[in-house]
Amino acid sequence: MAKFFGNLNAVLGVGVLALLAVLFGVQGAYDNNYFWRFLHVICAIMWIGHLYYFNFTQIPTMPKVPAELKPGISKYIAPAALFWFRWGAAATVVTGLIVAILAGYAHQAFTLQSPFRTIGIGMWLAVIMAFNVWFIIWPNQKKALGIVEADDATKAKAATTAMMFSRTNTLLSIPMLYCMISAESGF
Repeated sequence: MAKFFGNLNAVLGVGVLALLAVLFGVQGAYDNNYFWRFLHVICAIMWIGHLYYFNFTQIPTMPKVPAELKPGISKYIAPAALFWFRWGAAATVVTGLIVAILAGYAHQAFTLQSPFRTIGIGMWLAVIMAFNVWFIIWPNQKKALGIVEADDATKAKAATTAMMFSRTNTLLSIPMLYCMISAESGF
């Protein structure tokens, strides 16, 4: 069992097989929009999970990490986490757009028309957050982590900017998540 669970690809493969068993064996029917909604939720978990990891774990813990151990985080863990963070953001927005288009409410939601105003607000918040990830947080993190060349003052300023926009996204994630879950109930 340890060999199986030690192989992430094997675990994910069996998870997909279990999904297919439920999708075709239990439900007995395939609904394209439910599948895209499922992908949207998985991507959102990846994105917001990493956002919360950075804000609730990594940022508060870094000052307590001994200097000799910090390169392990800044050179290995943070870049890998930022990869999944930014691609989770992109995939969440793309799959969300697909869901809205397939369900026929994309235009009404983006223009904040009733009864799609709540989901529309959630969608706009997600777009703003994804913009922050790709165009503010990631470019600044590349400087702060030394992925691109920068002097110490630029690295420090970039780290502060990335943190502030990451916290902005944490703030926006609260109403965004509420809009996403409450929109289905018609509130």
